[in-house]
Amino acid sequence: MILKYGIGLGSRKNKNFMSKITLSILFLFSYLTCVSQQINYNPIIPDMIADPSIVEFNDVFYCYATTDGYGHGLATSGPPVVWKSNDFVNWSFNGIFFPSAEKQLYWAPSTVHKVNNRYYLYPTINRSIYVAVADTPEGPFRLANGKDTFQGKDAAKPLVQLKGSKNTKGIDAEMFIDDDSMAYLFWAQRGAARLHPDMITMDTISTVIPTMRKGYSEGPFLFKRKGIYYYLYTLSGNENYQYAYMMSRVSPLGPFEAPKEDIIATTNHVAGIYGPGHGCVFTVNETGNYYFAYLEFGSGGTNRQVWVDKMNFNQDGTIKPIVLTHKGVGALLPVINRSENLARGKKCFASSYMSDINIKPIKDSTMHRIDTFNPENVLDNSNGTRWMAAETDTAAWFEVDLGHIQKINKTEAYFVKPTAGHAYRLEYSLDGKSWKIYSEHDDLKIQSPHIDQISISTRFLKISILKGATGLWEFKVY
Repeated sequence: MILKYGIGLGSRKNKNFMSKITLSILFLFSYLTCVSQQINYNPIIPDMIADPSIVEFNDVFYCYATTDGYGHGLATSGPPVVWKSNDFVNWSFNGIFFPSAEKQLYWAPSTVHKVNNRYYLYPTINRSIYVAVADTPEGPFRLANGKDTFQGKDAAKPLVQLKGSKNTKGIDAEMFIDDDSMAYLFWAQRGAARLHPDMITMDTISTVIPTMRKGYSEGPFLFKRKGIYYYLYTLSGNENYQYAYMMSRVSPLGPFEAPKEDIIATTNHVAGIYGPGHGCVFTVNETGNYYFAYLEFGSGGTNRQVWVDKMNFNQDGTIKPIVLTHKGVGALLPVINRSENLARGKKCFASSYMSDINIKPIKDSTMHRIDTFNPENVLDNSNGTRWMAAETDTAAWFEVDLGHIQKINKTEAYFVKPTAGHAYRLEYSLDGKSWKIYSEHDDLKIQSPHIDQISISTRFLKISILKGATGLWEFKVY
């Protein structure tokens, strides 16, 4: 924030006036600091997603990711959606952005790159890497080779098969474009190769990036800063996920050297943040600030969420170990036209709620995590907590008491498992007894949040879930 004043300091009156302004400014900054300390921005998105690839186009952030929470481990995934945000705090998506991949096993989409006014995406579909292209960053995307099927004799051919060359593994692709416009593809188990200018075919000669630490590795990411190429790669998995890196001052394919302190992200046991895994690095508007997005263990190996923390560098170009926090990074662009959420912290009720669940560790026996599903979770301004109705509840509803009659103009409902779609009814009441319909949606819509805009005065609001998962991450009232 830059404050400019055109007030002279020649008189005592003006000096006293400036003193009052100074005290007011100090109070304002103290207040803003206090408020910011009360808000945890991690996880950034109210859904179970993982393997984030985040990019900014024209002051809009896009997060391409794996959708978790569909059960059966890695044998299933949610449909392909892209979350977007104008400020990095308020996120939304609307519908499927890659129609032909909707019924497929869809994982780990790469960061999208714009080349010759087209947008290229390299997702893992049915355990192999494909190329998709669109005219906008939010799609709709189509397979780049003109095919739109993954089965039969007319099926599209993957760019990298699951069993890649030189013991690499054809999943988790990331693409990098150098200053000379040459493009490169990186994938699991340290695979790398040049891409041809058409962006859909690859050099037949691939290589394996040599790293100091051996063993299974996925989620590679390469970026360039001040003439240095950084190759990031994961180690282990689940609660024990870590990120290490190598550096090169020559080319995206090396030769690479290992910095003395090469582990940049690991579990923060004190804060209770586990397994920083498959993610990405991104910048904002050439500010020079770098950010590290990663999956956090969440509620298990395939019930994860996306977190973001600041990345800092030493003067010699090495990366400082990243401090994983609950606070996160907050707004990265101005928050525009957002009024106070009238429902935050208010009293609420629900038809039922699930019992607490103790999350079982997979690899780290020191982990102690409990998932709660109380209705209060919906109004805590956190993307990491949710209300879930009991499994036997066939008429689930959630109600909020705003405390007194207030004029409202808009509501936002962030349902659990939004990529499967929801139908719902929203009602309002002055006394909590006599109810009128605010809005009703019988059709199943795949989006988040679900927004209703009607100007009324009320004290109570009740949302009944007609179709879809019976739970809410957040419910906001403006």
